[in-house]
Amino acid sequence: MVVSETKIQVLYADTDQMGYVYYGNFAKYYEHARTELLKKLGFSYKELESRGYGMPLLSLNINYRKPAYYDDTLTIKAILREKPTRKITFDYETYNQAGQLLNTATTELILTRLDNRKPTLPPYWYNEIFSKHFEK
Repeated sequence: MVVSETKIQVLYADTDQMGYVYYGNFAKYYEHARTELLKKLGFSYKELESRGYGMPLLSLNINYRKPAYYDDTLTIKAILREKPTRKITFDYETYNQAGQLLNTATTELILTRLDNRKPTLPPYWYNEIFSKHFEK
């Protein structure tokens, strides 16, 4: 299992009329946390795309518990529980500065070739990056 924590300062522009973080912004926060987790592993979307691959989103599931507000400092934990194959699943936990759990989420992405946009098996180098962190 690999865990990464990313801090996000809530901007006024991220809130709705009620003063809550607009629910759709959490997808952006999760992407930021996911990108940071991948960097921690020595992997980047930019490198992936330069090699002719992409990872489009298949699903996003969020369970909201409490709202986040303007100027909150959020900690987004991104968790990769198992070595990816052609699908890669990330779990997320969002906490406010008081340590309260605000929401949990899961995203599932799939590895595709950019030239044909079809799912593909992971190339050797992709497996090598993740194998270092998931060997038993």
